[in-house]
Amino acid sequence: MFKKLLIFLVSVCVLVGAGTGLWVWQGLQTLEQPVALENSRILTVEPGTGFGQLALQLETEGYVEDALWLRLYARLNPGKAAIKAGDYELQPGMTPVAMIDAMVAGDVKHWAVQFIEGKTFADMRATLAATDRLEKKTTNWSDERIMTALGAEGRHPEGLFYPDTYLFTGNETDLGILQRAYDRMASVLEEEWQEREQGLPYESPYEALIMASIVERETGVAGERAEVAGVFVRRLQKGMRLQTDPTVIYGMGDAYDGRIRSRDLRTHTPYNTYRIDGLPPTPIAMPARAAIHAALHPAEGDALYFVARGDGSHKFSSTLAEHQRAVREFQLNRRDDYRSSPAPTTDESAEGQD
Repeated sequence: MFKKLLIFLVSVCVLVGAGTGLWVWQGLQTLEQPVALENSRILTVEPGTGFGQLALQLETEGYVEDALWLRLYARLNPGKAAIKAGDYELQPGMTPVAMIDAMVAGDVKHWAVQFIEGKTFADMRATLAATDRLEKKTTNWSDERIMTALGAEGRHPEGLFYPDTYLFTGNETDLGILQRAYDRMASVLEEEWQEREQGLPYESPYEALIMASIVERETGVAGERAEVAGVFVRRLQKGMRLQTDPTVIYGMGDAYDGRIRSRDLRTHTPYNTYRIDGLPPTPIAMPARAAIHAALHPAEGDALYFVARGDGSHKFSSTLAEHQRAVREFQLNRRDDYRSSPAPTTDESAEGQD
């Protein structure tokens, strides 16, 4: 009798165990099935989130039916519990296991912010303020406070940040982006300065950066940058004033309404190169590497003037008489479709009547 009872109990245990094992196996299998997503979604894992909390979050948001299976999965695979905080992009077709793998790998979502060459530091700050998913730390800071935080106390910010597209995660701040752009400009400028032509009228890399910013604002035609730089370098070498409109515009600040009048050219500001000798005191915009390279490798020649043709390019002249004829042709009798740049990438057009 006892033997029969023992056999019965063992059989029951085997059946129960087999049933439980099947149940567990089926539950774990659900983690290998694609989640029903029609579009990608962003899942945010906050710093300090444990795996159990994540499992409940995925259940609450409908990515898994029961958090139990995720917790059991982590017990069976201890390495899968080491999730990292951040924003994750969940794509249609992903399984819960694939989601966990992404979080263990720290494969967080990246966003992008773009700074355009020829724009100013004020434009850069406005872009940062309007960028979603980026923690705003400097919104109410002065320019001086920002520069101090970047380890550049007392420096004027204009031109010291490299224009480019910067990727960032949801854990980054606007100050972090500024630091990266500041460091990048310092690196690019140093690289270009080391390879500069000899005999240039610059006493420091910063003066070359000032020139590069003027070149950046004067032309959007890649093939003209070195020619424009050549004109300005020769003027400096001859003791001529630069007489470039973009510096006047920068010195006018908010008073600029899209037009430069004769009185603006007569008004003395530190940036009015019709009134001052040499370079202005700071850059007037963010130059990219191509403009920096042009400032340090100006084209040879004898041109001392240039004027916008109206199609985005310029007419270069060696004498004042030749330049005046070009002004009459291209400026006093402007074509109907006149434009000063090949593409409207800046708010102000550089007239280039130099």
